[in-house]
Amino acid sequence: MPNPNYKNAIGHPVFQYIRKAATELKLDTYVIGGFVRDFLLKRGEAKDIDIVAVGSGIKLAEKVAQLLPNKPKVKIFKTYGTAMLRFKDVEIEFVGARKESYNENSRNPVVENGSLKDDQDRRDFTINALALSLNTETYGDLLDPFNGLKDLDKKIIRTPLASGITYSDDPLRMMRAIRFATQLNFKIESASLDAINEHKERIKIITKERIVEELNKILSAPVPSRGFLLLEKTGLLEFILPELTALKGIDEVEGQRHKDNFYHTLEVVDNISMHTDNVWLRWAALLHDIGKAPTKKFSKKVGWTFHGHEFVGSKMVFKLFKRLKMPLNDKMKFVQKMVLMSSRPIVIASNVTDSAVRRLVFDAGNYIDDLMMLCEADITTKNPKRFKKYHNNFKIVRQKIIDVEARDHVRNFQPPVSGELIMKTFDLKPCKEIGMIKDAIKEAILEGEIPNEFQPAFDYMLTKGHALGLKQVT
Repeated sequence: MPNPNYKNAIGHPVFQYIRKAATELKLDTYVIGGFVRDFLLKRGEAKDIDIVAVGSGIKLAEKVAQLLPNKPKVKIFKTYGTAMLRFKDVEIEFVGARKESYNENSRNPVVENGSLKDDQDRRDFTINALALSLNTETYGDLLDPFNGLKDLDKKIIRTPLASGITYSDDPLRMMRAIRFATQLNFKIESASLDAINEHKERIKIITKERIVEELNKILSAPVPSRGFLLLEKTGLLEFILPELTALKGIDEVEGQRHKDNFYHTLEVVDNISMHTDNVWLRWAALLHDIGKAPTKKFSKKVGWTFHGHEFVGSKMVFKLFKRLKMPLNDKMKFVQKMVLMSSRPIVIASNVTDSAVRRLVFDAGNYIDDLMMLCEADITTKNPKRFKKYHNNFKIVRQKIIDVEARDHVRNFQPPVSGELIMKTFDLKPCKEIGMIKDAIKEAILEGEIPNEFQPAFDYMLTKGHALGLKQVT
């Protein structure tokens, strides 16, 4: 039976140049992996194309660059025997067909030249081993040695070779299996799922950076909970994010129980993912309750409590980012702030005073909208009346924020009276009294005692200065 042909899959103009270069160099050449998979799944235009040549991928890349009208620069990675170039809207990577062997302490293989079959054998999943011929005689023919087309149709993640070998050789593939299952809404074959569980400890040899890269892709999927449920089911989550697995379970004392904060967290992540693609806001949703495990206590008077879990959780965010070698920059500070403030709008929702809203907007700054989105996503009650009540309360808070901000301008608060003016007015050198007066003015504005305007703030400054025994000199 002849191979199915997909000439329409390779309609991008770059393929004609690759075919011409391959013909001149007499290299059998194929497009393989994600480009083929996504074309067959009708997932839209590809931004990355992987080309495998039975021979030197570097030489093929250099030849293609010579033929292309824009003469792109070729990036060569000799260690890996790969080369990369950009043409129009796509990034194209070239590699020579190879076979690999591994040792148990590293995911970096020993590489030898190989055939196309060898190269397909080393691929992580059957759906990523699909290849289309770029050779003139067989142009567009699909080469599918592991029934990847059938797995695409059945929505199955399966390894080409024995799953245990695949995952043990390169444990990052365990994360990739879960990531693809999450992104594509596929199921991982049961034998493959068992193999991940069996080899889960091998994840320890993977760099934190690569693990985080996969976590970010899982978090960026339409329904991230699918991935985190699989990470938990296979035991990988315990090695990667023990702060989350610590939230699992429901304790009961004297008939009083609390909700399972792990499953609640995943609901919150899914909720917020319907409204934002901001991966750092999704991280905030994922971590917003991690402080509940270490702060959980039972009181006979009030039942289960998690006092201060937001503060504890924000401190845990720093440790978690540091452990996973994530950026300790504004992104981390944003997640910390969201975790720290995650209960503030909930607290004020039942008694929405102007001063409480001013303080909320002052403390959240430009992130107030993100904070409100997080708090609304945090509503996971299954009681329809409570659900409606909580959302209506947040509508009131949102409107109050608009009203207060329009009147008082505290989102990016700048004191109407500067420290320099205080010094000049009272003939002061730098001292603690200046800070005291500035803080008093800020508090008066936030409490609504004076409007956020220059003259009322100046008059208040004089009053406070006189109370501190200072004399006006100008």
